[in-house]
Amino acid sequence: MRHTITATLFASATLLVSPARAQDAAPAAEAAEEEVATPATDPVESGDQGNDIIVTATKREQTLQEIPVAVSVTTAETIERAQIRDLKDLSSVVPSLRVNQQASATNTNFIIRGFGNGANNPGIEPSVGVFVDGVYRSRSAAQIGDLPDIQRVEVLRGPQSTLFGKNASAGVISIVTREPKFTFGGNVEASYGNYNAIVVKGVVTGPLSDTIAASIAGGYNKRDGYVRDLGPAGGRVNARDRWFARGQVLFQPDDAFTFRVIADYSKIDEVCCAAVNLQRSAATTLLEALGGKVNDFRTPFADVVYNNAPSTNDIANYGISGQADYAYGPFKLTSITAYRRVKALNGQDSDFSSADLIGNNFQNVRLDTFTQELRLATDLNGPVNALIGAFYFKEKVKQFNAIPYGTQFRPYANLLIQGASGGALSVPVLEQTFGALEGNPAKYLGQFFAAGQGFTENYRLNNDAFSIFGQIDFEIADGLTLTGGLNYTHDKKRYRTNVVSTDVFSGLDLDDPRYAPFRNQLLLGGALAQGVPFAAAQAFANANQNNPAANPLAGFRGFQFLPPFQNVPNAVEPGKTNDSDFSYTARLAYDVNAHVNVYASYATGFKASSINLSRDSRPTPADFAAIKAGGFAVTNLTSGTRSAGPENSTVYELGLKANWGVVSLNFAAFKEIISGFQSNVFTGTGFVLANAGKESVKGFEFESQVRPIDPLTLTFALTYLDPTYDSFKQSALGDISGSTPASIPPLSVTFGASYDHEFAGGDHLILRGDFHHESDVAIAEGLPGFRSLGTAAAVAAARPFRRQVDDLNASLTYAMDNGLELSVWGRNLLDDRTIGTIFDSVGQQFSISGYPNQPRTYGVSARYRF
Repeated sequence: MRHTITATLFASATLLVSPARAQDAAPAAEAAEEEVATPATDPVESGDQGNDIIVTATKREQTLQEIPVAVSVTTAETIERAQIRDLKDLSSVVPSLRVNQQASATNTNFIIRGFGNGANNPGIEPSVGVFVDGVYRSRSAAQIGDLPDIQRVEVLRGPQSTLFGKNASAGVISIVTREPKFTFGGNVEASYGNYNAIVVKGVVTGPLSDTIAASIAGGYNKRDGYVRDLGPAGGRVNARDRWFARGQVLFQPDDAFTFRVIADYSKIDEVCCAAVNLQRSAATTLLEALGGKVNDFRTPFADVVYNNAPSTNDIANYGISGQADYAYGPFKLTSITAYRRVKALNGQDSDFSSADLIGNNFQNVRLDTFTQELRLATDLNGPVNALIGAFYFKEKVKQFNAIPYGTQFRPYANLLIQGASGGALSVPVLEQTFGALEGNPAKYLGQFFAAGQGFTENYRLNNDAFSIFGQIDFEIADGLTLTGGLNYTHDKKRYRTNVVSTDVFSGLDLDDPRYAPFRNQLLLGGALAQGVPFAAAQAFANANQNNPAANPLAGFRGFQFLPPFQNVPNAVEPGKTNDSDFSYTARLAYDVNAHVNVYASYATGFKASSINLSRDSRPTPADFAAIKAGGFAVTNLTSGTRSAGPENSTVYELGLKANWGVVSLNFAAFKEIISGFQSNVFTGTGFVLANAGKESVKGFEFESQVRPIDPLTLTFALTYLDPTYDSFKQSALGDISGSTPASIPPLSVTFGASYDHEFAGGDHLILRGDFHHESDVAIAEGLPGFRSLGTAAAVAAARPFRRQVDDLNASLTYAMDNGLELSVWGRNLLDDRTIGTIFDSVGQQFSISGYPNQPRTYGVSARYRF
């Protein structure tokens, strides 16, 4: 199979060729970029204007001034100076982008203008599409890593479906690396920082012949964890241990034909990520009664945790792609073919305590992805130019999970049951009672909550999708251009599950008629305790012993943590989705003069159905009723969702771009609406995946760059967002229509400054800094673990937890004329500590946990360019 795919890749890339280099600027454009400044969102180290930078956001080479699209660009120089190590650091220089890392190194969520999802649940593709050299990366596990031989990162805001073939309903992050050069050169960098952080990376490029050039890049990134684990696991958490290798070959026999092959391999093997307790509950006290420990919730940033097993991340991410370009007169044909594989092994002590409640929450995910893009672009002298393309996507997801009970879960559950029954009942009493009522008093002895019982999960998901897309630009009059775009996408998914629960207690039907005498006894005792006369109490007990609504055992359902799973496909649920959609773009752009451009646009976007590959996947209410009627429902089955339907976005936008030399600025005002937003909420055991009826956000973005004197560049960027759940009746919390979505700061601001002093001998002293601020915002809409108390209680539980970001980064570099650079740098210099995500603590009802951000980091670097 592997050989077949590789042969297909090279064959199709050779046959389908083009000169457009839509994801990469041509060598001339690359040379031009090195002489111009970075965009308004970035402090710059160059001498020209930010809006002059060449970008390919619309799959054509244009400057930021010319392109009528809301896009921010971060250049290689800014990434180097700011010590940006991976995509999650980009939010410090792009205010409209937010990047969250959560339960593991593979779980990263990208959010643009408040919209984004996809982390933690492998059945969900992100709403923000990530492309590396034109190749779509379908999951967050495939997007993390140091950025080698980087040229720039473009962040496009709003739906981009008519230019990108897959899932760009909220925006696109396009990473462009440098292609090999026909002159020998490269650079090598070494950095050392606190927490014993060591980063070494470099790239070498040069010609192999007159028509072939190559480059090879590699790097190593290792750091001690900044969180101390004082539990039996010991050691440090939130460490770094990753490396990469990347090779490219460029074949350019003439000016018309170019073929570029890229192969890469990266490896992550590190202990991550630390979760801390933020709110205790009675369950936490019981855990401590067993000798278990959790961190002090009053000091969540003490960087201390207690685990009895380390949280491991072992990720391999590799692939190969071929891009071919061919020009014939004014026509440009491009083909990009790619195959990628991601293998991620994650282990976690999910009770986040030193008690052995959960043995090891283990996950093994493998993604195999094949993509093919083909497009044709024109470069006519007349008023009309067009781009048309087709995109094919095929992916297989294989996921295995296991969550077993640990050695202390049984005594822990015993304390929970004793507490819930006022000391009247215990695990041994329940085992003997239920067994006796089933005719064998010894049937369940020692079986409830036994070590090793739990859940094993196997999921398979196959996704086939294709899209046809294109745009036409028509210059109506001098400087006035009308653009129209169309995308048709067809997406099919097939999935199956093989999930088995061995949790004996969770498999009991507490409404079982055989348990009627036990229920009668409990009802009678409860009525007598309330002073009801015996005869009336007995009559009440007799009348309600088989009434589910009055079942006195119902309170124990909360301790049936891992009930049996209704597998798919079955007689009611086929395990298939089949979606298709047309997306549109309409834009009018006008060059007011040589310095000012304005535009107005309307665009729609589409993301196909996502599948809930988690233990909380359940049939819809309609399917649940049909399954029950068919008589094959598993015990304790409840309704929920298996998937979330398609996500459709619409954006109305007005923009202005201006460049007067000393000052350049970009402004965009917009209203963005997503119908059917795919909400993915962690419940403590799995995920609730559901469509919001309608979510909208209105706001504006402003970016500017000023050069008051030649060595000094000042930048300012601001994003204002006003989001609303216009309709969300079936959320994990209940009906939250009309509420404000959480974790979307109303105001995000970045200030930047760069001072570049050139000495007489050609050396440079470069001082750079940026300050990123996000206004106070709720971290979560609510917590599903409190839903049993009502929607209001679930919402109120999250209310005390808020976040405000004040992130200061700076560097000082001495760049010598001989190519040697020495730097000192720091990130999060104010040591601003915040909580990124909160969630219901696993196995500790009404306790709350969260993931804290990274503390202050600093270090020194040396870089040599040749």
